Amino acid sequence: MKALIVDDEFNVRDVIRHLGQWKKYGITDIFEASNGEEAKKVIQRENPEIVFTDVKMPGISGIELMEWLDAMSYPGKVILITGFDDYSYMRKAIKCGSFDYLLKPIEADAFNKTLEEAVKCWASEEKDRQYKETGVYEDVKRLRMNQLVTEACNGEPFDMNEIALCLPSADEYDLTLISFYQMHHSDPYIQRLADQLVDQGLGNAFTLQDDQSLCLVMTVQGEWLSVEEWISHEFDIPVRLVTGQPIKSLEEIPKSFQSLQKAVEEQNFRSIHRLNDLDDACRMKDIVSYVEMHYMKELSLEKLSNRFFLSREHISRKFKQETGMTLSKYIMKLRIDQAKCWLSETEESIYSISLMLGYQDEKYFSKLFKKVVGMTPFEYRNDGKKLKVGSR
Repeated sequence: MKALIVDDEFNVRDVIRHLGQWKKYGITDIFEASNGEEAKKVIQRENPEIVFTDVKMPGISGIELMEWLDAMSYPGKVILITGFDDYSYMRKAIKCGSFDYLLKPIEADAFNKTLEEAVKCWASEEKDRQYKETGVYEDVKRLRMNQLVTEACNGEPFDMNEIALCLPSADEYDLTLISFYQMHHSDPYIQRLADQLVDQGLGNAFTLQDDQSLCLVMTVQGEWLSVEEWISHEFDIPVRLVTGQPIKSLEEIPKSFQSLQKAVEEQNFRSIHRLNDLDDACRMKDIVSYVEMHYMKELSLEKLSNRFFLSREHISRKFKQETGMTLSKYIMKLRIDQAKCWLSETEESIYSISLMLGYQDEKYFSKLFKKVVGMTPFEYRNDGKKLKVGSR
């Protein structure tokens, strides 16, 4: 890091140079200038992060130098140094974005404390600037907001003020839950919707982190119909949505979300762009693939119905035609096959295996395993070990 000392008196510059604990705070290069004009040339050539400048100098004053830096949005930290305890100087310094204001004669402790704080502030802002330049900053900010809203929806403690920062000011908000077809990539659509809402000052949209197919939209009360019209024109994939009663406080997010979720589960939703373009065979393959990926979690016809935009009855009938088994038997087969693999190839306890497969009761799992395989998990593991020994 670089620092610049600007003062028309050599003695003052010399004192400052010797007072500063430069190396301690990461300053490797120190430059000097005897007036504002000379300081401008050094700044343009060296781009120092920290600038100490006297207020009263021949030609360009410290205040004028600050105004010049402020006009070009200079990212460095400027500390004014003066022998005049004058409020008018302080006001001008604040207006031009001065980091601090030191009075002569300069004391070592006060000087180095200001230097330390200026370096820390610059470093923190530089990190933000780098994030913004690379696009990482916005991504991190978006992820943070999605996590906050997800926590709120789940009834966990959340910071209302932080959520409020990404919403337009309003007396009431409409909350809408949007459900995307499971096998479609919803992120680009949710981002487009969020950008549109923010640009228009209408609200914001959030991806729920524990279910990427769900999006919670918060809009200024009374504006939802225009938003829904925009969705119907701009989205080229099917979505289901349900809107709840307006909320007067962000404290009501958990309760409102539960109500919206219940409405979706009870099939009380509106549809935009129905799934006419996806035939039954394709959709059933999607469902079977999903079950094969998530069979260790709690799955039901109702959950699949909400994710794949088909009725429970239709999924039940078509799933059996596709696999030759009911959903529950197919899940059980996948779990038992995985259990056999873990029993043979790992030393995981039977209790751990039952939990990993989604069974909270080890006795129930063992009973089910014996019914399907013809022996208990313990017997199956021991049989496998005997076979290995016998084959040596």
